[in-house]
Amino acid sequence: MQEANAQDFDIAINQVKLVLVDFYADWCGPCQVITPILEEISSELGDKAVIIKLDVDKNFNVAERYGVLSIPTLVIFKEGKELDRKVGALSKEALVSWIKASI
Repeated sequence: MQEANAQDFDIAINQVKLVLVDFYADWCGPCQVITPILEEISSELGDKAVIIKLDVDKNFNVAERYGVLSIPTLVIFKEGKELDRKVGALSKEALVSWIKASI
């Protein structure tokens, strides 16, 4: 799993492969719950997809640009275009199913 910031965000989401962005904050309880799940999924997906974390407190302008009002917000991008999004903590099974449906 990678950490992104406002300077490299556009480059990070413009990959040919699927990119899942976790808009989060350190103080967010549900965000802390899904972080280890996302780390597991990231290693299981290998090169099929990339998971990126973006701290909304440090990168408010990016969160605002994408209309992130609640966290965690998970957004799937492909070639810089948003394909889908989910808000809130999801189970590992739900996340894997959602990601694989977009690959």
